[in-house]
Amino acid sequence: MSEKNSPPEIRIESGYRPGAIGRVAELHSLYYHEHWGFELYFEAKVATELSAFLQRYDQNRDGFWLARQNGRIEGSVAIDGIDADNKGAHLRWFIISDQLRGQGVGRKLLEKALVFCKTQNYTKVYLQTFAGLTAARHLYEESGFKLVKEQNGKQWGTAVNEHFFVLEIQP
Repeated sequence: MSEKNSPPEIRIESGYRPGAIGRVAELHSLYYHEHWGFELYFEAKVATELSAFLQRYDQNRDGFWLARQNGRIEGSVAIDGIDADNKGAHLRWFIISDQLRGQGVGRKLLEKALVFCKTQNYTKVYLQTFAGLTAARHLYEESGFKLVKEQNGKQWGTAVNEHFFVLEIQP
């Protein structure tokens, strides 16, 4: 394949970039509205919580990675380590745009996040999601996460079967 016909390079970058809060909130909002009917409450929750996380971001404790193509943010994942000693590191804001979904970008982002956790000597990583996100669940389980709890809930503004996953990291 010639250079002209090659797909644009996908770069995984660490740390905040201008527009990240808005774009990550947009990716979440569009996907979860289209597939699950999530509304304003969810978009505002993502934007508010991601903003608060980035304002208190500590590179020695937290991680934030963006997948970018042609300079545009097309995916993200974060590790919130503020309560890692008590509850574990929190994997959050894991999303891939429709344009890049299914191309291994999510796997690369998740790998970056988990390597960071190992480097930080975190012994546990947890995430909260819900039933029906089959591709994401496959990646979580492939990485060693175990489903430890299910319950009906509305923490995202819509009733779903919430799933709580934990990964125990061996030193």
